[in-house]
Amino acid sequence: PGLRLAVADLTRVIATPGVAKHRLFEWIDVSILCNQGTLVFARQDDYFFGVLNSTAHELWARRTGTQVREAESGFRYTPTSCFETFPFPWPPGHEPADDPRVQAIAQAARELVEKRDRWLQADDATAAELGAKKKSRAEARTLTNLYNQRPTWLDLAHKKLDLAVFAAYGWPADLADQDILARLLALNHERAKAA
Repeated sequence: PGLRLAVADLTRVIATPGVAKHRLFEWIDVSILCNQGTLVFARQDDYFFGVLNSTAHELWARRTGTQVREAESGFRYTPTSCFETFPFPWPPGHEPADDPRVQAIAQAARELVEKRDRWLQADDATAAELGAKKKSRAEARTLTNLYNQRPTWLDLAHKKLDLAVFAAYGWPADLADQDILARLLALNHERAKAA
């Protein structure tokens, strides 16, 4: 009931599987009812979607979530540890919508979605994508398969998104993973003290 109330005025929401090899967030129509294995975020703005799809959030989620078995099996995204502790560039609901940094993240997120959707809906699946077991095109064109292949265009779209997210934090573009995590942890502590 709480989720239905939260999405009542929305047309789309963000969803991610609770356990996944790749931490992917996708838009879904509010008419779709998800089960307990899918986490739903009652937001429909591209900025929020973009930050969730950034390297900063993925690194945080991988460190604060739980490992299922081996890394190839995926990891569990736990809202209390992965999401509620994640320090967004601005606290959720307080981001300045007219700020060029927010707009840059939103634009990069829209481009990522457009490119992913174009690939998912393409009609030119290769023999390798279809696989030896003669999978159908629908089975071959999944986000998991896309991220397993990680083509250059996908990497470039994520790099553009990451640059926009890093700019919103005021960070340089060339941070190592450990530096990103250290900065996120410092921001988490800073906000916890202020609360």
